[in-house]
Amino acid sequence: MTFTWPDSMRAAAAFSFDVDAESCVLAHDPASSARMSLMTHQAYGPRVGVPRLLRVLERRGVTATFFVPGFTADTYPDMVRRIADGGHEIAHHGYLHEPMQGISAEQEASYLDRGLEALGRLGITPAGYRAPWWELNWHSADLLVERGFRYDSSLLDGDVPYRFTGESGRGSLVEIPVDWTLDDWEQYAFYPGWTGSGVIESPAKVHEMWLLEAEAQHAEGGCFVLTNHPFISGRPSKAVALERLIADVQAMDGMWVTTLAEIARHAETAVADVRSIARVEAPTGARGRAPLEAVDLEAVDLEAVD
Repeated sequence: MTFTWPDSMRAAAAFSFDVDAESCVLAHDPASSARMSLMTHQAYGPRVGVPRLLRVLERRGVTATFFVPGFTADTYPDMVRRIADGGHEIAHHGYLHEPMQGISAEQEASYLDRGLEALGRLGITPAGYRAPWWELNWHSADLLVERGFRYDSSLLDGDVPYRFTGESGRGSLVEIPVDWTLDDWEQYAFYPGWTGSGVIESPAKVHEMWLLEAEAQHAEGGCFVLTNHPFISGRPSKAVALERLIADVQAMDGMWVTTLAEIARHAETAVADVRSIARVEAPTGARGRAPLEAVDLEAVDLEAVD
């Protein structure tokens, strides 16, 4: 698909950060609040990682997009204000980084609204959304359109932004696709008994891999979207490698380094076609495992884990 970028730009790059902090751990298992070391592993993000990454972005003159769960905003409001004061975009990332697979539209709507309320308490009205675990549902687009979102960044079926509509066909969103290759979680994340393979990659190897992706997107006129987590890429050597990558991307001729909101704003005018994403069903007689049971996060006593 040919995509026309603004002015003399030939490709785009966005550096995005999912500020999960403790939210994803508590969504996975509320009892994890009893694990002091694990909770401090996550708290490193807002307490140390975000300030370090903000310094990196300031040195490079880059404006980034930060996806902030509502629970993170409620727990670390001063950190969120600091991100906003730095001129960065703040977008929606659920409330408690909830498991999304198989939940009802009503349950998902409650997560969206709770996250909006938390960001609203800080004077933030987000233009963009990224589903926890990049797990969008077939009914999600309609919920986002109803709430005035302009873009989503959770799907994986493109190299450039496109516009799509939900099941109702009412309104549309810009989709800015992502890729597991460009996520620091797959390269660095590990905590015993919780996540990761136990293999923590060298930042030098990760820099090389991500730079190859950026160079390829630049050559094809694509959209390079990197997803980092402050509790991971905010660590010293990883932040150094990230700053080196940012400098390398900035040096690419005609590479537009900007926020996802700016990319979405351009796509709204650059892309005329609005498509519906086809739902592919299994053929008759196909057998599969039973669907996962959704976790009822409404029953979680958040005050007990605050």
